[in-house]
Amino acid sequence: MLITKKVSYQDQDVTCIGHYACHEEGPEKKPTILVAHDWSGCNEFAQHKAEKLAEQGYVGFAIDMYGEGELGVTKEEKTELIQPLMHDRALLQRRITAAFEFAKTLPHVDSEKIAAIGFCFGGLCVLDLARSGVNVKGVVSFHGLLNAPENMPPKHIMAKILALHGYDDPMVTPDQVRHFADEMTKARADWQLTMYGNTMHAFTNPSANDHAFGTVYNKIADERSWLAMNLFFKEIF
Repeated sequence: MLITKKVSYQDQDVTCIGHYACHEEGPEKKPTILVAHDWSGCNEFAQHKAEKLAEQGYVGFAIDMYGEGELGVTKEEKTELIQPLMHDRALLQRRITAAFEFAKTLPHVDSEKIAAIGFCFGGLCVLDLARSGVNVKGVVSFHGLLNAPENMPPKHIMAKILALHGYDDPMVTPDQVRHFADEMTKARADWQLTMYGNTMHAFTNPSANDHAFGTVYNKIADERSWLAMNLFFKEIF
């Protein structure tokens, strides 16, 4: 039986509200996957991904990067929510590290086998979790923002990295992808990058249909990227 529940945790004075999902099949500990949301907040999309991971035998934990479960609906609301974390990457890293540490306390979680996936903004979040130097096993960025934090000294990246990217993504150009590859190489990270041709931003989201904005769902890339993630997890766990 799939068990889901809302759980709250703290980042200093900010209360975050996450979504826990697990098949309760006994006392054994399970590998656990954090799910970092896009710029909308910890919405149904992120929660569904956590539940899908639970169906596959993991503990799924959709985290809350904004606090209080805040969600944006319009582009203006989403921009207002995302900007403080984009402008203060130390805050972003602290916020996702709080989720990572809290996940270790959740039922059925194997604290030595935690990974993270993220979508769009969430891709940046999980990459920054790896950049922070914590002992996360691996991170997967789906059409994530790839730019490195400015004015922050690089740390040793312990996590394995998988970036899944649309070649026609207008929000992360091929030049920015190359800079990311250079960054990962200089950090001596164990990294992989897969690019999908004729594919734009937000290619995993069936609701993405704004070609002018650059967000378009691509069913084939969506399915291929999920398979790539599963192979990656088989390797790291």
